[in-house]
Amino acid sequence: MRLRTPFAVLGAALLVLVAPPLLTTGSGDGTGTRIPGLRIMVPNTPGGGYDITARTAARNAEEAGLSHGIEVFNLPGAGGTVGLARLAGERGNGKLAMSMGLGVVGAVHTNKAPTTLADTTPIARLTEEQDIVVVGKDSPYRTIDELIAAWKAAPGKLPVGGGSSPGGPDHLAPMLMAQAAGIAPRSVNYVPFDGGGELLASILGDKVAFGVSGVGEYLDQIRSGELRLLAVTGPERVPGLDAPTLREAGLDTEFTNWRGIVAPPGLSDGERDRLVALVTELHASKEWQESLRTNGWDDAFLTGDRFGDFLAEQDRDVDQVLKELGL
Repeated sequence: MRLRTPFAVLGAALLVLVAPPLLTTGSGDGTGTRIPGLRIMVPNTPGGGYDITARTAARNAEEAGLSHGIEVFNLPGAGGTVGLARLAGERGNGKLAMSMGLGVVGAVHTNKAPTTLADTTPIARLTEEQDIVVVGKDSPYRTIDELIAAWKAAPGKLPVGGGSSPGGPDHLAPMLMAQAAGIAPRSVNYVPFDGGGELLASILGDKVAFGVSGVGEYLDQIRSGELRLLAVTGPERVPGLDAPTLREAGLDTEFTNWRGIVAPPGLSDGERDRLVALVTELHASKEWQESLRTNGWDDAFLTGDRFGDFLAEQDRDVDQVLKELGL
């Protein structure tokens, strides 16, 4: 998460730090990256960012010969905290991992969840990406300026949808937009959905005035013309997409999201090292590097203890932002 507002500069998106591979590059048999029976939990519904990231990572790992038979399954609920509790309950299970990101950090706060990310084993941060502001193809709003003008005139009457619970990235981004536009965040009519798949149907069905989601989730719908892209939330325009940044639209804020992998607590050093080795080899593969480009994801690779430090920093930052926004 990168937040810059007139009131706070949190700098939560760190410089990309690449950890050296724990084992030599090669096939899964040669490096010890094969983990028979590995399962990756997605703590929200199919079609969202966690889901796309997990399934892409599993497919690329198999294509690169790093492992085989990786199962991806969904366990949605409470912004990812249902899955988080399940993960923490699988203490010592070195064959389970969970796809997650900033949304889970926020959901822990807003749901007052008893289980936190401090109860997991950090494996790796994989990607960072901008959020996007989109409307349906038949929306009356053709530009971000038109949308902001209508939103300022009647903030409660323009529902904004996001694929995360309050405190997550798709919630924080429009709240920061509102603050920058002079709209009280508490007056925003935010409608949460459990992942980008559910949100998409509501945008296309005009159930919300606009939606906020990750850039990689809706590229196909933007390119097909089903969705109209009005703006991107990061510091620079996204190559290949015709949309201004929020700053170009006169809103003094920016925001980026991230995603990663955590595992249950209580793993042995060998079990943790094997999971870190798998994602390290995956990161180096041509298959994964191509997926980064295809999905518009920025490489934000960070492993082990350094990823754990990042998670602790994100926890503090989200708490601070929610308090500043009065949420």
